[in-house]
Amino acid sequence: MTNSPADHTSARFTSEQLERLKTYGTPHRAAAGQILYRPGQTGYDLVLVESGRAEVVREGMDGTPPQVVAREGAGGILGELSLLSRQAVYLTARMTAAGTIYRINPHELRRLMSADTELSAILLSTFMARRRELQASAARSLNLIGDDRTAAGLALRTYAARLDLPHHWIHSRSPEGVSAMAEVEAGSSDLPLAITTAGVIGQATPGLLAERLGLTYRINDQDTSVDLVVVGAGPAGLAATVYGASEGLTTTVLDAVGPGGQAAASSRIENYLGFPEGLSGRDLLGRAHVQALKFGASVYSPCQVDSVIRTATGYTITLHDGARIAARVIIAATGARYRTLPIDRWHDFEGAGIYYAATELETRRLAGLPVAVVGGANSAGQAAIFLASKGCTVDLVIRGTDIRSGMSAYLVDRILATPAITVRTGTQVTALHGTTFLTAVDYTLTSGKVAREQPASALFCFIGAAPASEWLDVAAQDENGFVYTDSDVAGDHLGPAWSELGRRPLPFETSSPRLFAVGDVRHGSMKRVAAAVGEGASAVASAHAALAHDTPAHSLTTTPTG
Repeated sequence: MTNSPADHTSARFTSEQLERLKTYGTPHRAAAGQILYRPGQTGYDLVLVESGRAEVVREGMDGTPPQVVAREGAGGILGELSLLSRQAVYLTARMTAAGTIYRINPHELRRLMSADTELSAILLSTFMARRRELQASAARSLNLIGDDRTAAGLALRTYAARLDLPHHWIHSRSPEGVSAMAEVEAGSSDLPLAITTAGVIGQATPGLLAERLGLTYRINDQDTSVDLVVVGAGPAGLAATVYGASEGLTTTVLDAVGPGGQAAASSRIENYLGFPEGLSGRDLLGRAHVQALKFGASVYSPCQVDSVIRTATGYTITLHDGARIAARVIIAATGARYRTLPIDRWHDFEGAGIYYAATELETRRLAGLPVAVVGGANSAGQAAIFLASKGCTVDLVIRGTDIRSGMSAYLVDRILATPAITVRTGTQVTALHGTTFLTAVDYTLTSGKVAREQPASALFCFIGAAPASEWLDVAAQDENGFVYTDSDVAGDHLGPAWSELGRRPLPFETSSPRLFAVGDVRHGSMKRVAAAVGEGASAVASAHAALAHDTPAHSLTTTPTG
């Protein structure tokens, strides 16, 4: 949003479209100077200005004067992407000339987004354009101060980036960082810092920031009981969310970290249908997140699920903070957690030289420096190519003796043709060196020869993952914790509830009726983004079939199972 009324962030409606838009709102007379919304509010209204004028202001921080970031006259609207995400407001909107406004509350806005394709397209493109503009013009409504070479600093910066929060990152040792910390009387022990218009958060974490911004789960009448809860917001979870919400199921998404999952860590996905030039995992999953919001899904993160039990009507999910959500159906898409190497000081360097993703955030400081990538699958190959493109000299360390055994041919050919990448097959990383940050690693041939120290400013680890399924003790799992679904569910895993229902598990359904598992957490999954998206969409079709079949006469038992 800018001061120019002709700016691309101002919505353009025909007179007929404006009349339709008004039908979703209620008219109000607004006096000059009246505040329409202010920082800290959640669930604010979309405002249509019929007459008069309004402006959106970023309140001053650190003694700076307020900044006007948008002005709207007759036919203009006030609001951006936070209207859909339910993020707390971080700007102030007020009338500068008296007139008539129409307030469209969150419920009516979501009805509009589902019912009116034409208006929905205009609003969504406007919201997204304004969010991009706010990344620059209103970023200082949220200042994050820290060192992104540390685990805490990188976690906070990654969270803000994944949720596309308008923010300004300041390195704590830069002149700007030193000055900003002095202004709020903060020291190094307070890092990382989050400075908002509502106050300062010391030792900020994604959870604390999310709570301040209204992005954590909040109990209200709309969310305590829903049709569908999707646990996990990776490709499979977001696909299930989009299809579930778009097909009329009230849908809530819970993710312990942030939307995107492991796929968001991919620097470039080149074999996803419809994107011949490739795109980053963050871009793909960012679009999916917005698409889910468009259809009215509620997305909360970080939000950890501790347990789930079956009830007479479906399931009750208990969150880490004790809050509970009732759901008729659950789709588990919690994926897997990254595996680590059994090396001394590994956890000391996590986030301070050891990373499980190779994106712009992790590589900003690494241009021209030596790095190591460990792994022999596509994710490791993509990371090696991306790092080389950023000017790094890359060692691709593979335990096996043949790079082609676990990697796509197109990646292998590109890696072998890249001078900056050295492929070290039959090799393991056996030691880490450095004080606060990683500086070098030891390589040892699998044949057992003496280790050799090699400079490395970072180590990127892509050696697979273990399923995040400990919360799913109501569903049968294999010896490694992956969840059995449909035809893989053995007869002795099917309890009395299935006899009452008179059916077997549907595609992607687990040993517990109406509990589905998709993506990497599922036994036998393909471990590909496109496959995960297909599983998420297909699970929703099965969920509809289960809900249609499981009438009240076939209700579930109220006895929790383990």
